[in-house]
Amino acid sequence: MAFEIKIIRYFSSAHSLRGYKGKCEELHGHNWKVEVLVSSPKLNSLGMVLDFKELKDKLNKVLSLLDHRYLNEIDFFKKFNPTSENIARYIFENLEKHNLNVKLEAVTVWESEDASATYKKR
Repeated sequence: MAFEIKIIRYFSSAHSLRGYKGKCEELHGHNWKVEVLVSSPKLNSLGMVLDFKELKDKLNKVLSLLDHRYLNEIDFFKKFNPTSENIARYIFENLEKHNLNVKLEAVTVWESEDASATYKKR
């Protein structure tokens, strides 16, 4: 049994997919939607999993590394193709470094209103 909370934030960036045969191989951009899900088996003294503001602030710090950037120029994406899947992983791993004191369950990245990718640890 656990409690969960989710926040949604946005950022804009450009990328090109290496090795992809099609339009996405070319430079193009997205207005990305990011969902973060965290959980805890118990609530804090205020009756919360975590203050939404604290979680938003920490996610905003991670997203500031991506916002209005050409993702292919970021070191992580020089090694890993900047797909939605790898962007979700990047956000997850960087958010995890912020010591949330709750379990980071999943990060979902939407590149359009009908296409998303989720990263979570098993």
